[in-house]
Amino acid sequence: MITEMFKIEQKSLSDNLTISRVITGLWQVADMERCGADLDPDKAADHLQNYADSGFDTFDMADHYGSAEIITSRLMARYPDPKNRPVAFTKWCPPPGPMTPEIVRAGVQDRLDRLGVARLDLLQFHWWSFEHPAWLDALHELKNLRKEGLIGEIGVTNFDAAHLHLALADGIPILTNQVVCSLLDRRAMGPLTQICSKHGVHLLVYGTLLGGFLSDKWLGEQEPADISDWSKMKYKRFIDATGGWKVYQSILNAAKQIADKHGTSISNIASRWVLDHNHVAGIIIGVRPGENDHREDNGKLFNFSLDAYDHAQLNSVLRHTLPLPGDCGDEYRRAPFLTASGDLSHHLAAIPSAYDTDTLPNRPAVRRAYSGSKWEDIAGYCRARRVGDRILVSGTTATAGADLVVAKGNAAAQTTFILDKIIGAVTALGGALEDIARTRIFLKDITDAEAVSRAHGRIFGDLKPVNTLLAIDDLAGDYLVEIEAEAIVTDSAEI
Repeated sequence: MITEMFKIEQKSLSDNLTISRVITGLWQVADMERCGADLDPDKAADHLQNYADSGFDTFDMADHYGSAEIITSRLMARYPDPKNRPVAFTKWCPPPGPMTPEIVRAGVQDRLDRLGVARLDLLQFHWWSFEHPAWLDALHELKNLRKEGLIGEIGVTNFDAAHLHLALADGIPILTNQVVCSLLDRRAMGPLTQICSKHGVHLLVYGTLLGGFLSDKWLGEQEPADISDWSKMKYKRFIDATGGWKVYQSILNAAKQIADKHGTSISNIASRWVLDHNHVAGIIIGVRPGENDHREDNGKLFNFSLDAYDHAQLNSVLRHTLPLPGDCGDEYRRAPFLTASGDLSHHLAAIPSAYDTDTLPNRPAVRRAYSGSKWEDIAGYCRARRVGDRILVSGTTATAGADLVVAKGNAAAQTTFILDKIIGAVTALGGALEDIARTRIFLKDITDAEAVSRAHGRIFGDLKPVNTLLAIDDLAGDYLVEIEAEAIVTDSAEI
């Protein structure tokens, strides 16, 4: 038995949730079923049973991982006492659109039904585009369902530091954030760790082995011309973006030397390196039920530790890698998309706008966009107006829906929400982030200037539009920031 050979580390994340630090991921079920035939759920559950019996008793899945939830339900049904059954995480990844209480409840209930449980241990929420502000509505509804007892804990998936901070500032009790992290992708070790440290959020990490590329199997191999499975298609893009095959092979060579020293595998060196970082509660290692069994090798993770010389040896090769652009989750939200297909076509046909648009009566060339704030009708204005190649965006505050103030008392979080709204309005009228040429920021308190400027710089750091920042005597209600903007739409071919 694996449990007799190794002690599988456990970690308590809350009073309600203790997990194995190696979480068994089921995303490859979707790849195994992409030809149309589902796996036999009972046979696949037998495979998961072996993992659970060996101490790897925590499983991660999602609404779009094929029949993964159904397979796990067969495993869960074998444990009459919920207190003694394995832990099952799942994700809800709805397409962007209105997130009413009914829609959110239906999404959660579908997860409950497919898993065959009365309460979800951890429900993780993913949102495809923060320019559509309904993601915050969804999280507030999940908070309500947690109070009802349908959800044990709330997590998010692929949230960058700014939006995790925003959600926390708006009162969402987020316990975990699931993100990519590996020897090649170290974005999670940046600003995200500061937010986790301040708010007690735990990271659940996937992509640790780059879909199997960080393993002895690939040491010294030639760069593949064709790749068949989705996971490797995706992570080959990570290899290309961080320096290419030669740099990647140098990392494998360094990891191999360390692995030989400890009598273990390259995969375990890569995994241990991630596990040893602060705020990483667990790593998610994928399994293909019925095809492979990595329990013995995974168990060896807990039989050694990396010393200072090991870290120095890895750092000597990691310094030759190129940093991936942006923050965690940007691979799903902006180009270059580091997905299997290189875009979002495997996930979404299109991302709808959150804004209603119309044309000015008797002037059809003038287009307008509306965010739904009640003040647009009261005061008689639109959120944005396009005339020719110019898009003018009204002074915008952190308002969700008609009149809800977002992130009261936190100017930086309000700035993040405002800029998402501005980008959404510009996009709705045919512009793009890169077209924004001017921003004007009005602050209620000048002491917020640095925090707000950093939030602005996160979006515009490389683009650098012209900008003015002013402190004024007051802003209405609980708003700490108001921002207006102007975009000039330019065809990239003209630049």
